Amino acid sequence: MGRDKPLYFLGSIKMIKTQIIYCPNCGARATRSIIDNSIKRTSCESCDYLLVQCAKTGKVIEAYAPGINSYCAINATPV
Repeated sequence: MGRDKPLYFLGSIKMIKTQIIYCPNCGARATRSIIDNSIKRTSCESCDYLLVQCAKTGKVIEAYAPGINSYCAINATPV
C-alpha cells in the first residue's frame, strides 16, 4: 500500500513514497515516508514514535520513542 506524490520545495520537486506499516513501538498503524530515496521517516500518531534515518546508510538522524528506556554504552557499568 504505497503511494508516490510529488512535493514542491522552492522550485525543485521532491518525490515522496508513503507506506502504511505496523509501529515497531506499539504495533498500531504507522506511516513510513521515503523522500527522494535518501531519507526514511517513520512515525506513529498513537504512541508518538518517530525515526528519521538515511535510507542509504541506515544511520539515525533523529529518533524519539516514548516508553523505550534509553541505553548509553559509554556510561554502562560492567555486569
